[in-house]
Amino acid sequence: MSAPAGIGAAPARRQSLWEWLSNPWAETRFLWLIGIAYIVWTMIPLIDAVVFSFNKGRSTTIWQGFSLRWYTGDPLGSVLHSPELQSAVVQSLKLASLTAVISVPVGVAFALSLRRWRGRAPGTANFLMMFSFVTPELILAVSLFLLYTHTFKVVGTGTVAQLSGLVVLALAYPVVIVRARLLSLGDAYEEAGLDLGASPTRTLWRITLPLLGPSIFASAAIIFAFSLDDFVIVNQLATGSTDQTVAMYIYVSARTGATPAANAIGTLMLATSTILIAIAFVVYRRAAKKIGDRP
Repeated sequence: MSAPAGIGAAPARRQSLWEWLSNPWAETRFLWLIGIAYIVWTMIPLIDAVVFSFNKGRSTTIWQGFSLRWYTGDPLGSVLHSPELQSAVVQSLKLASLTAVISVPVGVAFALSLRRWRGRAPGTANFLMMFSFVTPELILAVSLFLLYTHTFKVVGTGTVAQLSGLVVLALAYPVVIVRARLLSLGDAYEEAGLDLGASPTRTLWRITLPLLGPSIFASAAIIFAFSLDDFVIVNQLATGSTDQTVAMYIYVSARTGATPAANAIGTLMLATSTILIAIAFVVYRRAAKKIGDRP
């Protein structure tokens, strides 16, 4: 008759301090502390900016009481009443929306073509597309500026140049996200549609694209969010105050005497980006889970 489990077993040997220190990868140990410290260090400037957007006075460092003055109350300097701020918001929203509208369809088409393209050409095309990920944004901005002011003078600087720069920078995002979704879906759904008599075009519109809907929406949300906050591209390719975005306004005001109005508009943009990313994440996860639960 065998002894019950655990009876007669040798007690676990207690690890010495030297053994514990000599193998730092055996346990997480301080990893959770490093993670929390990183989050706190990242969030402190954001929290400070958000808090002082509700400051009653003009100071961005000395708290003078809670107020919505810089959102709606001030007749000249608030987000609601400042023509300069409103113009910056409109320009940012316009650039972010148009960047998403142009980049997402092109990126989805590129991802689909890479999946079906055979030979060495798709690898080269994929490398060139991914090059925007490793190219410093400043280098790209300066290159586009020189291109539009010396070679393609008909474009020049301004909204069109800003939009083209953002599209170049954003194009890789939908390609990567949609290709990952295509790999997770496999070929079973498309093959089923073709076996049931659907044409390749009908299969694309009725099966493939609906299944890619969550990843397409996530791509659009990510592109909109990062285009909304972009500074390097839009600043380098701007003509003047007429092309000023929220990021440019905050930068200029911070160097010339910022008021809590800059914090207020930054808080609103941060909230918009966060909500969009959260919605995209939830939609993507739910859709992926729904498709994964199908028999």
